[in-house]
Amino acid sequence: MNHKPILPALAGLLIASLLVAAQAAPFTPASDQQIVQTLPNRLDAGARAQRKELARQPQQLGLALATARAAIERARQHGDPRELGLAQAALAPWWSLEMAPPAVRLLRAIVRQSQHDFDAALRDLDPLAKDDPALPLALQAQAGLTRAAVLQVSGRLAEADAACGALTAARFAALGSALAVPAHACLAELRSLRGQMQPAAQALRQLAARAPHDHWLALLRAELAQRMGDTKAAATHFQQAINSGDIYTRSAYADWLLDQGRAADALKLVEAAEPGDGAADALLLRRAIALKRLASPLAAPASAALTARFEAAQLRGENFHQREQARLALDVTGQPELALQLALLNWEHQKEPADALLLQRAATASGKPAAAEPLRRWVAATGYADVRLDASTP
Repeated sequence: MNHKPILPALAGLLIASLLVAAQAAPFTPASDQQIVQTLPNRLDAGARAQRKELARQPQQLGLALATARAAIERARQHGDPRELGLAQAALAPWWSLEMAPPAVRLLRAIVRQSQHDFDAALRDLDPLAKDDPALPLALQAQAGLTRAAVLQVSGRLAEADAACGALTAARFAALGSALAVPAHACLAELRSLRGQMQPAAQALRQLAARAPHDHWLALLRAELAQRMGDTKAAATHFQQAINSGDIYTRSAYADWLLDQGRAADALKLVEAAEPGDGAADALLLRRAIALKRLASPLAAPASAALTARFEAAQLRGENFHQREQARLALDVTGQPELALQLALLNWEHQKEPADALLLQRAATASGKPAAAEPLRRWVAATGYADVRLDASTP
């Protein structure tokens, strides 16, 4: 999950980001009447009516798809994994069918992506992204963008680049800028990750001129500026992107503020989240790091609460929190050896810029720079470039 996971989106509302789980530690209430937690109510009257109708007619495919899409979008926006559970529940009649309807397979892949089940997600996406006249063009495009996102987070950059390039084919021309902008931004993002940072920055600048109010493009430009070491540009683009209000963007901006030594500003940013959003693990982690750097007495209880959450996730059999656990160990609890173990486990599954930087930092902090050899091999194989990696190496 966003973690990302959570988590940069390759196509705005067309796909869901990696979300970070936000679930509490096991707790037994004293009685049936005790209130354990008050959940934010993000459902308007229309959404509540939709869910009520689906409960009456669970086999209504169109209604199930609409309900699942709405839940995925709320999960993307607010970082609440319960919404992904709602999406899966809406699709329950078809969830276990290998040849479920194409639209179900697409949404199932998005949910599986958020759970870091990348292989299963690709099994759904690969046939949907092919040139198949039997499939709606928009569905093929959406599957292609999602597939590129899964390949990217898996570190398969050349394949992800090819997946993005396929979306610029003439057969997609009828979709216009709704696809052209994210497809070309996807290409620019992948090419920047493969070392072509200046041409990628120019391509994103041209796209932003076509869509000056696109918060997602601003986020891509901010993250590229970070990898290029352009502090001024990163600040400008993050300030544009933050207006989107989603959990991933707020977390990414908080990380940049922390990197700049602005822990107080990072704390203010994460604590200004909408009611309910502040309970997302992604923001709680940044809050704990900021509190630690500010030497606040609140740092210890914030760390303990996150540790309990991660332990509860392990008891539930979830295995996609290694990045967050590693950062907690490295930046809050002062356990570099544990951070390195977790960073290596995380690297086996996902290879985003944050994962690369985390592994390098953990290896350095633990006094075992050779442990980052898997990262160095991947960098050599892909051409990946990020000035922060060089800066984190003694």
